[in-house]
Amino acid sequence: MKAQVADKPIGDQDLEILDRLKQGYQKIKSQLAKIIVGQDQVIDEVAIAVFSRGHVLLVGVPGLAKTLLVSSLAQTMNLSFRRIQFTPDLMPSDITGTEVIQQDRETGERHLRFIEGPVFANLLLADEINRTPPKTQAALLESMQERHVTVGRKTYPLPEPFFVLATQNPIEQEGTYPLPEAQLDRFMFHIKVNYPSSDEETQIIRRVTSAEPGKIEAVLSGEEILHLQELVRRIPAADHMIEYAKTLARLTRPTEREAPQFIRDWLTWGAGPRAGLYMIWGAKARAALYGHNYVSADDVAAVAHPVLRHRLITNFVAQADGIDTDTIVDRLLEMVPKYEKPK
Repeated sequence: MKAQVADKPIGDQDLEILDRLKQGYQKIKSQLAKIIVGQDQVIDEVAIAVFSRGHVLLVGVPGLAKTLLVSSLAQTMNLSFRRIQFTPDLMPSDITGTEVIQQDRETGERHLRFIEGPVFANLLLADEINRTPPKTQAALLESMQERHVTVGRKTYPLPEPFFVLATQNPIEQEGTYPLPEAQLDRFMFHIKVNYPSSDEETQIIRRVTSAEPGKIEAVLSGEEILHLQELVRRIPAADHMIEYAKTLARLTRPTEREAPQFIRDWLTWGAGPRAGLYMIWGAKARAALYGHNYVSADDVAAVAHPVLRHRLITNFVAQADGIDTDTIVDRLLEMVPKYEKPK
């Protein structure tokens, strides 16, 4: 069976590759299980973003293994990994790199040489991104969007694949520089990292205090990831699936005539068009990781929370009532029927 999307079909050979992707992802999870206890949903959502070429904002209190998860993921995919600890005195050049004057010993001539910053990596962990001033945040976010760095008159491409996983601490906001909504919109997913369950916490304590951590083995390579990303984008998304994602995004806007009353009561601003795009891209990646060659309504609904969570701006009424964006997305998913293929 061949399904057509855009101008390039998914054929039998591609279906075999998709099956290898599913098996490869199961191997990645088994490798991560040597180091990480639980966090299955977090791992799923991070992997979906990676194969969608998206960037991720991880939000959780300290001590939940966010850094360990990202570094271990880089090992399983055989990617170069760098970590930046964001601080109030961090400058843009500390991230992107800088030009230095270098003298040729033989000719005595001087020339500028560019020294790469830590952003030149396949997988970059931006730890506590809200700890650094807006100018430095903007430098990183420009690299995320354009996938290159401009210093002086020269532009330097970043390595491919390139992902940014940024972390934020949700409980301590003193002395921080919260990301503006326009910059938050650059992140494909906002992923919540929650506390482990009681059994998981027991396992964490026992494992960390009694044995050496397992050794992570590479499962995929950078070239394979690039090929799989291209294949994921070609997975068909039927018109009624695009309509479903578009409807979920549009109904979050209080100014829309079709917006339900709870949206008008609780939101100041809703999600922009990028939300619908990311829901479809994420749904395609989720379908591929689960071994499917088409997008279902369940795939779209599964990525609705991480896509919409940081794109909805609640008002004072919602905050006074203790209503967060996850509650609003829950109500929206209950209200909007999953679109079925037209007969």
